[in-house]
Amino acid sequence: MIKNNFSKILLPLIALSAFIMLGTSCNNAATSDAAKTDSTGVDKDGFTQIFDGKTFTGWDGDTSVWHIDSGTVIGEVTPTKQIKTNSFLIWRAEKPSDFEFKAEYRISAGGNSGVQYRSEELKDIRYAVKGYQADIDGANTYTGQNYEERGRGFLAMRGQKAKLETNQKPIIIDSVGNSDSLKTHIKVNDWNEIHIIAKGNDMKHYINGILMSETIDNDTVNRKADGIIGLQVHVLPEMKVEYRNIKYKKL
Repeated sequence: MIKNNFSKILLPLIALSAFIMLGTSCNNAATSDAAKTDSTGVDKDGFTQIFDGKTFTGWDGDTSVWHIDSGTVIGEVTPTKQIKTNSFLIWRAEKPSDFEFKAEYRISAGGNSGVQYRSEELKDIRYAVKGYQADIDGANTYTGQNYEERGRGFLAMRGQKAKLETNQKPIIIDSVGNSDSLKTHIKVNDWNEIHIIAKGNDMKHYINGILMSETIDNDTVNRKADGIIGLQVHVLPEMKVEYRNIKYKKL
């Protein structure tokens, strides 16, 4: 009777031990896979991290405006630290043509920022650029639209699929959704993901996986096929924007 009771106790313990060992083995395998991904610099979707979370390696900007804290790059304007023109943190490694870009961002309520792409620097103003911008603002009035900095202005508002022709205003050819309904997918004072797909003359802007706008640029005079990527801090009395997990994939 005692022997039987001992068996009843021992067998479950053996099974539990095997389960724990299996779980440890799986965790070690997952850790190994993660380490492999980190070492190659490319994730399972083909994206490469272009911000190391610690330094400005590969990036260039006004460090009185931009700083790094806890894996996040932060652009900030305060009442005592003002800027005269919109200032950009520029990625120097490439001037992409066809690509995808992803990043997580968080912005203050009154803030204004955006991801500049296929853009060029101004020769007479340091850290100022012109070109396409995936717009972001804290009030989410403009978030998701395509705005051309120092150029043609509003190209496709949130909810619009727009086509551009030379010397014409944008032509709305379709809808990608109601602007107010799309806005409900954007979190306020919290982290969101911005995703840009630029391929040929077609540019799509996504927030949290939802298509916000699409621009088809047939304007052969003003469109750009490649150029720099940059993160914006806008001229304002006060604002703060944070970016992390910044990724890029060439198409």
